[in-house]
Amino acid sequence: MPDPNGPSASDGGAVLRFRDVTKTYVSSHLGRTRTVRGVSELDFEVRRGEVFGLLGLNGSGKTTTFKLALGLLSPTQGEVSVLGLRPRDPRALAGLGFLPELPWFPGFMTPQEILRFYGGLSGLPDAEIPGRVARVIERVGLGAAAGRRIAEFSKGMVQRVGLAQAILHDPALVVLDEPVSGLDPLAIKDFRDLLVELNAKGKTILVSSHSISELEKLCHRVGILKDGRLARVLQAQDWSGGLEERFIETVRPAGGAA
Repeated sequence: MPDPNGPSASDGGAVLRFRDVTKTYVSSHLGRTRTVRGVSELDFEVRRGEVFGLLGLNGSGKTTTFKLALGLLSPTQGEVSVLGLRPRDPRALAGLGFLPELPWFPGFMTPQEILRFYGGLSGLPDAEIPGRVARVIERVGLGAAAGRRIAEFSKGMVQRVGLAQAILHDPALVVLDEPVSGLDPLAIKDFRDLLVELNAKGKTILVSSHSISELEKLCHRVGILKDGRLARVLQAQDWSGGLEERFIETVRPAGGAA
């Protein structure tokens, strides 16, 4: 279990900040323009050294929030900062690692080959890449499979490769989108232990998941999105009676079933 109080802002400040962020999507078809808000007036921060979870029903704005943090989208209103910089700043990108929900790698390549390629993309010095690759492969538990083709891997093993590429360049912030989706119970336990270890070594983690029990075990704080807005931010002591109950009472429509 995480420290129920978690890191505070005074422990080194915020690694990720959203300030009054709104993202509006505009589409046009047959002369008609349609606008949809992905998120509205988001205002929160992820503190250095904490694990911050995002919970929400489908369509609540989690994907938009992640894309804004990664610099894949620009806000319509407000400001996003990563390590005190705009998300698209190369220095911010160098300090961020990302694991998508469904990582994909060419089946004919091995983890060693893939990670050497990503090491080059990340701008690591050529002389450092082999050593880093070897260390991160061991760290994610793929030492015995380092020379095998990805086509032979289970989903859990592919997720480990995905995590390896996300932390290869030693980022300060690791962003994880549904990291345990589709994994079996043993793989989930192993993955959780890896994330706990990373956090214990100083990594700040932003994680989105539909697995409430996993966020309950991992997170110092959890933000609940509802209809594109941040409805609630909870600290670990706030869900001592169960995070699922807190989540349901936040997102359930008034007077009816969700």
